Amino acid sequence: MSEVSASILVVDDDQINRMVLAHDLEQEGHRVTAVEDGGSALEALRDGRFDVVLLDVLMPELDGYETLAQIERNEKLRHVPVIMVSALEDIESVVRCIELGAADYLPKPFDPVLLRARINGCLTKKRLHDLELEYIEQVGHVVDAATAVENGSFTAESLDAVAARDDALGRLARVFRRMAREVTAREQALKQEVAQLRIEIDAGRAATQLAEITETDYFQDLLRKAHELRERPE
Repeated sequence: MSEVSASILVVDDDQINRMVLAHDLEQEGHRVTAVEDGGSALEALRDGRFDVVLLDVLMPELDGYETLAQIERNEKLRHVPVIMVSALEDIESVVRCIELGAADYLPKPFDPVLLRARINGCLTKKRLHDLELEYIEQVGHVVDAATAVENGSFTAESLDAVAARDDALGRLARVFRRMAREVTAREQALKQEVAQLRIEIDAGRAATQLAEITETDYFQDLLRKAHELRERPE
């Protein structure tokens, strides 16, 4: 039984080979999808998620070489490791497969121990690659958060997934999130202080303008006349 369960795509035009491979892999605890040609393999890869592909070299219509080439040309599929399977033992076939991007080569008939070793090796490489992609993606989240702080749209929740990591990137995200909250709080306090200051400035400006008006000769003359009118006997 394999230590890690994986989703494996088996591609072989021979039904017996498909059945044997599927049985052996399922006995190891893997989930297996088996198809009979390269076109079906490409369709399955586009529709599903697979950890490893076991691809026969010699098939009618779309053979293993061309199927592998199309997988490698597809940006969304090329990260899936492909183990080429063939009864061909010539070095040229092996070299061609490796040059096209195959992760490994497995000769027929299958040796169960060798099959297990090749698959486990590919799974280890893929999981390391997936971790690397996840790391790069989460670094991008931190960069996006920095941009969000600058334009005032930052939300602490946007870094929750990164901050949950138990490594240096996680610590960076937690520190960044705390500092961003502090910056946001200071900005809010500053805005409130500025608003209050504007109110005080407006009030002071109004008082100054009022004083300027009341100190004019014209206003003083009006006050004097109003006073005289109030003092005049009826």
